[in-house]
Amino acid sequence: MPFLRAIVLVLLLASALCFVLFIVTGQPQWRRWGLIVLKWTLLAAAGFFAVLLAERWIG
Repeated sequence: MPFLRAIVLVLLLASALCFVLFIVTGQPQWRRWGLIVLKWTLLAAAGFFAVLLAERWIG
């Protein structure tokens, strides 16, 4: 569980960093990368909650 939490946290920080770089530089590739990383973050978070629900139902 701590591993999945760490992955979600790192992905959120990476997405935030990409958006900050977009704001600072104005280059649209950073916004695109930020959105891509945010998408994978949401998928990782959904997987994390799926594991939590599965543990609750099974155990």
